[in-house]
Amino acid sequence: MGDLSSQTVTQLLVDASTGKQEAVDALFPIVYAELRRLAGSYLRRERPDHTLQSTALVHEAYMRLVDQKVSWQNRAHFLGIAAQTMRRILLDHAKRRAASKRGGGEYTLQLDEGLIQGKGRELNLIALGYGRGNPQTA
Repeated sequence: MGDLSSQTVTQLLVDASTGKQEAVDALFPIVYAELRRLAGSYLRRERPDHTLQSTALVHEAYMRLVDQKVSWQNRAHFLGIAAQTMRRILLDHAKRRAASKRGGGEYTLQLDEGLIQGKGRELNLIALGYGRGNPQTA
């Protein structure tokens, strides 16, 4: 982007922060290619079978950005916040994937009551479930 484009983007960002929908609509096609390059750069660092694509990442980040009440200073400020937003989206995506992969954070513990001997013996299920220490002393 040359000087004219940088000035145009800065003015559109200022107008968008004041709530002008025309500015929001005009801004997207101008910054789209740069946001796609940024998203592609982040996704190349992810695992090969990542389910999020750069187009979806750009659109999600852009929607979050235009919903914020920020006084944009310039194009660099916008792209810096866009980069941070994309990293957060990828982190949230990874957390959701890890949680669903492991049962959503819930632990399933099956006990065989035949293994518990004696009456009045306390069993610390939390210590047993996490494998910490002796259940009798935990």
